[in-house]
Amino acid sequence: MALFDLPLDQLETYRPEVREPDDLDAFWRSTLDETRVRPAIVDAVRVDTGLTLVDTWDVTFAGHGGDPVKGWFSRPAGSDTAMLPAVVEYTGYGRGRGFPHERLTWVAAGYAHLVMDTRGQGSQHGSGGGTPDPVGSGPAAPGFVTRGIEDPAGYYFTRLVTDAVRAVDAVRELPGVDPTRVVAAGNSQGGGLSLAVAGLVPDLAALLTSVPFMCHVERALGITDQHPYGEVVTYLAVQREKVDQVMRTLSYVDGVNLGRRATAPAHFAVALRDTICPPSTVFAAYNHYGSGAGRADRASDGSPGDHVGPVAGLPAPDTEICVYPFNHHEGGDALHTRRQLDWLRERVPA
Repeated sequence: MALFDLPLDQLETYRPEVREPDDLDAFWRSTLDETRVRPAIVDAVRVDTGLTLVDTWDVTFAGHGGDPVKGWFSRPAGSDTAMLPAVVEYTGYGRGRGFPHERLTWVAAGYAHLVMDTRGQGSQHGSGGGTPDPVGSGPAAPGFVTRGIEDPAGYYFTRLVTDAVRAVDAVRELPGVDPTRVVAAGNSQGGGLSLAVAGLVPDLAALLTSVPFMCHVERALGITDQHPYGEVVTYLAVQREKVDQVMRTLSYVDGVNLGRRATAPAHFAVALRDTICPPSTVFAAYNHYGSGAGRADRASDGSPGDHVGPVAGLPAPDTEICVYPFNHHEGGDALHTRRQLDWLRERVPA
């Protein structure tokens, strides 16, 4: 794929206005409060993976609406008495949690690690998953992006983002985890989820997000027909009268809007030939990241207000972006993983 988006010098300063609903903060506060009335951990069972240097648990935690969500929790063998930082990892579109032995990088680097299963997914790539999505939806295009897309409260990605936040709640209760040093990480769909978590969990220690999905969605729909964004194109090609309704729903999960509220140090990756998550959408999220800094105006009773905006005098988050000019959606691949390891070691050492 040839270069198709803005030139790099324009991408570096690309900071577009992105549709944001007035009740975004109230919506997410209510959604998370309703889910958090339940204990985070449902079950954690030690499993034999055949790996002698890694201890692993099959974890079930309460996601959106209390729905059970699976995950693999692993830590270096023999580290039972240590309070380790933890990396919570979210997977790409169509993937499930797979097998524990597929994701050993963070454990080998000395971190505890929780990989979240993705509800309803796990049958397009990888080694499968084990978390159903028990919630139905109205008319939708094939895939997951348009399920319930006419209402943010019933939208599939509202459930998925809530699951992702609850994965952080859960890992903080697992044995040997330092709850003050939790990192969100992911690639593509997982990158979008980790970015959303950074905006919704104010005390996250760090963010690792690569070629994130669900950022500046209206721009993505205007310049690419690649799936998963292509699912929305297909849906609106039939549901022609629902454009404004759909765009409103998408604005509640857009990584630009949620990332504006983040305060954690953040490490991004973008690929300039990526037609799945176009570079301008990633740079929009990067250039807006932390600009609202999770700093909700306070109401008269001291509770968070419903508007988030920049607050003078507060430092911008520590951010870095790695640009891969000749790569498609694979981004920096293994080279980028090494860069993530080095970056994270300086900020959240294992």
